[in-house]
Order: sequence, then C-alpha cells, then structure tokens
Amino acid sequence: GDWSSDVCSSDLEKRGLVVSETGTVKRIEFFWDPICPFAWMTSLWLRRVAVLRDIEVEWRFINLSILNEERDYEAEFPEGYREGHNRGRRMLRVAAAVRADHGAPAMGPLYEAFGRSIWYRVPEPGEDMRAMIGTPEHLCAVLDAAGFDTSYADAADDASLDDILRAGTEEAVGRTGRDVGTPILSIDPPDGPSFFGPVISSVPESDEECLEMFDATLTLARFSTFSELKRSDRLQLDLPVVTGRPD
Repeated sequence: GDWSSDVCSSDLEKRGLVVSETGTVKRIEFFWDPICPFAWMTSLWLRRVAVLRDIEVEWRFINLSILNEERDYEAEFPEGYREGHNRGRRMLRVAAAVRADHGAPAMGPLYEAFGRSIWYRVPEPGEDMRAMIGTPEHLCAVLDAAGFDTSYADAADDASLDDILRAGTEEAVGRTGRDVGTPILSIDPPDGPSFFGPVISSVPESDEECLEMFDATLTLARFSTFSELKRSDRLQLDLPVVTGRPD
C-alpha cells in the first residue's frame, strides 16, 4: 500500500508506530563527541548523504565523560578511556565557545578539523596518540585549520562551559534513553525518531550504498516498537590511526 496514505498512516498510528517518509527528511541533528572514532565515521557517511539528499545537518554536543560520569571507569572501560573522554570534554568546551560567537553553522567545519587532526595520523610505534589530543598546541592547530581565532583554545579550561555540554547530553539521551553512546541522530526533530548509531567501520563506497544504508536505518527507526539490532563481531575501523596506513 501507499505508506503516505491517510488510511495506512492512521492504521500504523493505532498500532503505536511512528510513520516518516525516508525520502522527505529535511533536517538531522547529530550529537557528537570529537573523541569518539565511531561518531566520526558515521559523520563522514552522513555528510555524504546530506549532500545527496539536500538535508540540513546541525552538529550538537554530547559528552562521553558526562554521559558516563556515574559509571565505574576502572571496572567497566578499558584503560585510558577516562582520560580520553576528559580530553573530549576539553575539545567540546572549545567548540561551545566558538558556537557562542559564531553560531551553529560553525560546528560543521570545526568538527571536520577535529576529526582530521585526530583520526588521520599514523602513530609511531609505542606512541600514545591520546597524549596530543586536547593540548593547547592541538587545539590551536584545529582552530587555525577551521578558520577560527586560536584564542578559543583557552576555553578548554573553562569548566563553566560544562553546563552547555551537560544540557546537550541530557537532551540527546532524553530522546533515546540512557543506555547509549555516540553518535545520536535525531531525524526532523522534535517529532521524528532519534537513535544511537548507526555504528559503522567504514563509509560505504558508492553513493547508492550510502543512501541504501540511510534508508534502511530510517525504515527501522520509524517503528517506535523497534529498539535494537546489534553485533559486536565487526571489521576494524578504517582510519589511519587504527590501521597504521596513511589515508
């Protein structure tokens, strides 16, 4: 039948299902933390889809150190995760300061600069790639690459900006539930579906495959009765910092 017809839509709504046309998405909110490589990979895919489908993307804040502050890092996470998440907080404080002066559109190029600076380095043997992330030198280089004044790097030490990060984090998980990670996507908010993911190891090669994944994701997400489809046996992230191969 016609998914957009009044009869079909009414029938689905009576059964507790959210109805949204996969081809009519106008706007997506993408909640990102620059320290998450999976969020970065998903963002590359979504940028490509956004161009192909003429979708507006707003890059919103979610911070993993705030999201997980009540969890036991030593018992529940691999070594170094607390430090990494705290470095993500430093980067997002800088992003919050930039957004306050330059608005939401500034977040696209800034997130791009953060991602390129972190995930496309091939570390030396034995090097801890986290050591350079969120340092004043790193932050200044990212700001310069994105076209913003390097003085914003000072915001990394401004704990008052955490209120903004916390508000974004709470809004994100308020849409999905708390047992999630990054990224979180909201489709045509506030009325469309929100979900954690998709978590991918690489961006599909062709435009057609990118759109196929997008439409498949939305097909599942529009059913309010659907919550999870997961497997942990997955391919290695296709990023130089992981593979050791230059891009």
